[in-house]
Amino acid sequence: MGGIRVVARIRPQQTSELQKDCIVSATGPEGEPSSQPTFVRIPSFKNENESFSFQFSSVYDQASTQQAIFDNEITPTIKHLFNGFDVTIFAYGVTGTGKTHTMRGGKSLAERGIIPRLLSSTYRRCRKIEKDSGGATSVGITLSYYEIYNDKVFDLLEAPEKRTMSGLHLRDNGGKTVVVGLTERPCESLKEFEKMYDEANVNRSTSATKLNAHSSRSHAILCFKVTMTTGDEVRVSTASAIDLAGSEDNRRTDNGKERLIESASINKSLFVLAKCVEAISQNQARIPYRESKMTRILSLGQNNGLTVMILNLAPGRSYHLDTISSLNFANRTKKIEIRELENEPITKGCSRAVPTVTGPSMHRQPLRPLASTTHNTAMGVKASAKQEDKPAKLFSVYSDRPKNASMVSHGLKDAARRSSPLKRPSEAGSSVFDRAPKRRSPERGRRRSGAMSKKAIEDMIEKKVTDILATRAMDHSSAAPVPEISEDVQRRLDLLEKKIDGHNDAHNDAREQGLTFLLMAKQHAVRGEHKSELRMFLLARDYFPDNAKLASKIERLQRKLQGKDHTRHGRAETDDDTDSKEPLRHCAKVADSKDKNVRLKYHDRSGNDDEYQAEVEEDTDEGYDSGDSFQYRPKKTKGSRKAAASSMCTEERAPCPESPRTKQLLSIINSRDMNKIKSLQGVGSKKAEAMVEALCGGHEGDGSCPVVVSSLLELGRLRGVGVKTVEKMRSRLAVS
Repeated sequence: MGGIRVVARIRPQQTSELQKDCIVSATGPEGEPSSQPTFVRIPSFKNENESFSFQFSSVYDQASTQQAIFDNEITPTIKHLFNGFDVTIFAYGVTGTGKTHTMRGGKSLAERGIIPRLLSSTYRRCRKIEKDSGGATSVGITLSYYEIYNDKVFDLLEAPEKRTMSGLHLRDNGGKTVVVGLTERPCESLKEFEKMYDEANVNRSTSATKLNAHSSRSHAILCFKVTMTTGDEVRVSTASAIDLAGSEDNRRTDNGKERLIESASINKSLFVLAKCVEAISQNQARIPYRESKMTRILSLGQNNGLTVMILNLAPGRSYHLDTISSLNFANRTKKIEIRELENEPITKGCSRAVPTVTGPSMHRQPLRPLASTTHNTAMGVKASAKQEDKPAKLFSVYSDRPKNASMVSHGLKDAARRSSPLKRPSEAGSSVFDRAPKRRSPERGRRRSGAMSKKAIEDMIEKKVTDILATRAMDHSSAAPVPEISEDVQRRLDLLEKKIDGHNDAHNDAREQGLTFLLMAKQHAVRGEHKSELRMFLLARDYFPDNAKLASKIERLQRKLQGKDHTRHGRAETDDDTDSKEPLRHCAKVADSKDKNVRLKYHDRSGNDDEYQAEVEEDTDEGYDSGDSFQYRPKKTKGSRKAAASSMCTEERAPCPESPRTKQLLSIINSRDMNKIKSLQGVGSKKAEAMVEALCGGHEGDGSCPVVVSSLLELGRLRGVGVKTVEKMRSRLAVS
């Protein structure tokens, strides 16, 4: 009997944790620092002047490495694995304490975890055994990897789309729990294992929480079987590496709906594990292994092998209560005693003898004679004397008719023969293979005597013939010949059946695609994007050509959109007429309340085409790309442009004089000084360079003469400058 070896590891502090909040330490027996600590010391939650000490097999502080933990704790179990013992290694702790890092590790050689190092050492030992035995012993390794997610078992070596909703089932086989339908793949080298292990880890359920960016949402179990074959002897041992998910406090993790369901399943399985440990420590008759699939697979106290538990602890004060709870659990777990039994080797080609009913292999005990020959003869004489003393029976139990004298005497002889105990002849008088005479029934004697009448015989024959004819008629009716179909007709029927099946599949696919377009059209209609809605309806019309309701919707949408276009053209013509009639410089606002479309126009008295126009985009589906894609472009806000345009209109009216702030802004722009222009609000290096190039190169960029900006309107027409930029430069400018 041996106990579970419990090893504690304190993870390093994170960047967000302070040194003063470190409350967990690894010490010696008296609380002093030690090179090989075995105690974990933590202050009391209620009174920090008091502290608790927990003793374990080994304790590793924050400076411990992955290599040190593996060499001291896991390496000794490898030789037991090849001696036929099962090995179980599992990591326990709350979320964010480094369990996955301890078991899996990182990609670098120094950060590799227990699982890659364990497989690497196993492969090295396999090659050493095969080399030392000169090829007489062969060692093979098979791998299986699965997870327990929401109390359901899923195979990680298979693609997620092949999973079923119920997952894999568990069964008991010879005192061990096995997973039905689990994939087992042979793994010949460490490189092949690393590739398979990395692909399987992608399928594992992980997610980000407030406490851990890569939190494991399931319990992961990696099992590999080591099969050693020497001649006819086969020895199989199993190693299991389990990465348990950590318990979570949902008040600290800020989990959403899906994360809450996962957290509930994780906490439930860990609570059942604590109940099992408590029941084992108290020697209770019932241990609730079957209340959770994780405890059923782990089976603490029932597995006959070596078990190593790695307790991961967080040093921070924020984990104070969780750390004390984990230490109490580990303190109870180390007291569990397990049977360290070696797996029995299996001999190939030697099966158990199965007893047969008949044949030469049957061994039966010979029958003994009932008694001696003299005794049997005397018994026969006494029996015959008793039969002669009795009066003859004048009736028969099989018939009401009286028997004649010959029949009665024949019955007496049969009775004497039946009453004789000499059913088997003696060894001296006959052979062993002689059989005892059969009994003769009274009915057979009655049939021989001809007691049946002629009419009864005819009735019996007629009944037999009727039964035979009825049976033949039923056989002929059930076995009626089926007319044969020619090969040409059969081939045509097969082609027709395939054509019907293919048409149904194509019809179903087309209908599904059309319904998808209709659904997208409905989503566009909810957003008010009528052009995209019309486009989706037109695409769906190809799949539903005879749908009158769909055709009416398309026609109604087309009329609606055409009406909008006519309204816009009419308003544009009205604006042009107004410009020709009123050549004075003014600020015109054209507001369309239906389309929510606002245009700000600045018209010049001279009538030339030098006008600045800022236009706010429509609140329609123009925010989407015009192509077949549905990528959304965010709309710009209207309030800021309205205010900027209105302020510029007020500033640029003819009767209004230029303000000091405007003069100062124009002087900075006309100075063409890059440093002064970059100091303005909202102007960077690229925009300042573009403005200077525009001022030096003229409007058309021909370089004929430098440009002097005399108003905010001309400033807004420069390349890279707009209404919003001009207003921002002007409003944030301090007047000297």
